[in-house]
Amino acid sequence: MSSESQIPIAARVAPRRFARSLAAFYATLFGVTGVHLPFFTVWLKAIGIDATWIGFITAVPPVTRFTVLPLVTAAAERRQMLRGAIMLTGFATALGFVVIGTQHQPALVLLVYALTCCVWTPMVPLTDAYALRGVARYGLSYGPLRLWGSAAFVACALASGLLLGHVAEVHLIWIVTAVTVVGAMVALTLRPLDRPASAPAASAGARKLLGDPGFLAIIISSALIQSSHSAYYIFASIAWRQAGFSGLTIAALWVIGVLAEIVLFALSPRFTLPSAMLVVIAAASAVVRWTITAQDPPLAVLAVVQLAHGLTFGLTQVGIMGLMVHHVPVHVMARGQGYLTACGGIVASTTSIVSGMVYARYGLGVYDMMAAMGAAGGLVMWLSRKRFTH
Repeated sequence: MSSESQIPIAARVAPRRFARSLAAFYATLFGVTGVHLPFFTVWLKAIGIDATWIGFITAVPPVTRFTVLPLVTAAAERRQMLRGAIMLTGFATALGFVVIGTQHQPALVLLVYALTCCVWTPMVPLTDAYALRGVARYGLSYGPLRLWGSAAFVACALASGLLLGHVAEVHLIWIVTAVTVVGAMVALTLRPLDRPASAPAASAGARKLLGDPGFLAIIISSALIQSSHSAYYIFASIAWRQAGFSGLTIAALWVIGVLAEIVLFALSPRFTLPSAMLVVIAAASAVVRWTITAQDPPLAVLAVVQLAHGLTFGLTQVGIMGLMVHHVPVHVMARGQGYLTACGGIVASTTSIVSGMVYARYGLGVYDMMAAMGAAGGLVMWLSRKRFTH
């Protein structure tokens, strides 16, 4: 009688433990990005590396997304060690940044950074694959787990900004390193999941993915809509600075977007529309957002438009993850995430290059190109929506 009464309790405890450890790891994972994104190039400049070398060094992560990353996710899945791969890449990333911090020659920084990115960039798709397996296993919602990553991104970026006034720029790399070390330690708390299938079955399922029109629609729609943010990430702060906005105003505009994203992730369990329709709505929102942004609106309008980031980025992420968890077999989820990220990396890298040329000639007209990409992504999903039952 006692053992029977304990079964429901254990069934409730396991999902909570899984959710807590995963939320904490998402926080450290994106916390690293929150420190790295704004301040890594500042550190490179502070140690005397010139702009040409900085360009080569910062080009490394997108390249690894569509080269090394799919190989890492496939290897982790083939050996059925998804959780173990997250731990290994976490500690390898921390070690990589420790070594990077000791280098000052451009060629050596580039070499060590490239090796580090080979284990760092696969961490997000590995974690998403692990998360979606847990979502399927425990009946959880992806959004409330993922929001902790967005919240940590904001917190770490703001905290690093405050530390910038008290820490010499040549020491910024150690802030990044410290967060990677914390992340590696938190990875040890991730809960084990049941092995879903044998390696041969996983390999056979993976071969079918790229021949599945539904899966291709998922990764193409995601790549187009998410890559429509490329000009925003690269040129928004530059354009806002040229418009005369203060640094505090620019920071506030970025934070508004991320806060909207967090709210959307928190509310996502209440969404009742099919995941494919969520992606279509996100694409339509991207068209509206980038079209308005291209008109160089006043600050008040721009602040309202920034709230749409919750839809253009957050809703796309929720919808795509919903499609992945219901359409991609759980035993090939890591490879599916690898393909998803690789496709996004190719489109994002290409879009960044093209948007630079367009911005140089047409200025904010580059956002019209971004709107067209969002429309194309939405159209792909709309035409493919009947392939999905969720």
